[in-house]
Amino acid sequence: MSSIPNSPEIGRSLLAAGRQTNVHDLGSGAPVLLIHGSGPGVTAWANWRLVMPALAASRRVIAPDMAGFGYTERRPGDEYSMDNWVAHAIGVLDALGIERTDLVGNSFGGAIALALAIRHPERVRRLVLMGSVGVNFEITPALDAVWGYQPSLEAMRGLLDLFAYDRGLVNDDLARLRYEASIRPGFHESFAAMFPAPRQRWVDAMASAEADIRALPNQTLVIHGREDKVIPLQTSQTLSGWIPRAQLHVFGQCGHWTQIEHAGRFARLVTDFLSEARDDEPQPLS
Repeated sequence: MSSIPNSPEIGRSLLAAGRQTNVHDLGSGAPVLLIHGSGPGVTAWANWRLVMPALAASRRVIAPDMAGFGYTERRPGDEYSMDNWVAHAIGVLDALGIERTDLVGNSFGGAIALALAIRHPERVRRLVLMGSVGVNFEITPALDAVWGYQPSLEAMRGLLDLFAYDRGLVNDDLARLRYEASIRPGFHESFAAMFPAPRQRWVDAMASAEADIRALPNQTLVIHGREDKVIPLQTSQTLSGWIPRAQLHVFGQCGHWTQIEHAGRFARLVTDFLSEARDDEPQPLS
């Protein structure tokens, strides 16, 4: 696993599903697994840095760099698929000896969280889906641009403008940091291999079956930014309509970065939702 000395993006290294995996592991109590999105150069720390300390005040926070991203090991011939990403997430839990966890998934990570809850129901207590993929929708121009990113400072600045509603969060310094992250050795090569054009097929590949989603017994919090240009609000409205025990929270004046643009509110909302869980959840649907 590549590393940068003293970088906050580097957590602990563990072997998960046969892959050396960079994982942030902080706090104590009931575990919650955070699965990041799929922006170029993303890491778990970059995605969750503003909310991990608040969440860790009351629970054990586990945030891995998923296969193909960040400082987790890349291997020749890696194949990126929902099957492999779900297996990697389960491998993280197994390596840490965690039998059941709450799950928080952001965008691409929401699709993984949803699939994991469907395929391994015994491993999941409560579910949080934020700006989530996981149902069929027509790919947006913004998501097509994100997945089709070719490294340049100008391209990164353009993507940041798509992610954030509040343009005050986007400046040249942030664009440069994220651009430099996207061109670290191996980062763009694996990213480019994940979502080659035509990209609608990758949206479709990440969708779970409607019947499986409707059968989920988990208490589920669905979160979306009203002004999200990357993943349409309709996806969360669909998810909250299909999941029997779902509730939907829409943040106004918010783009695709709910956990950044509304970090304090997001952390409180998620903490309150997870704190209500009982050890015997989920109960079968009546």
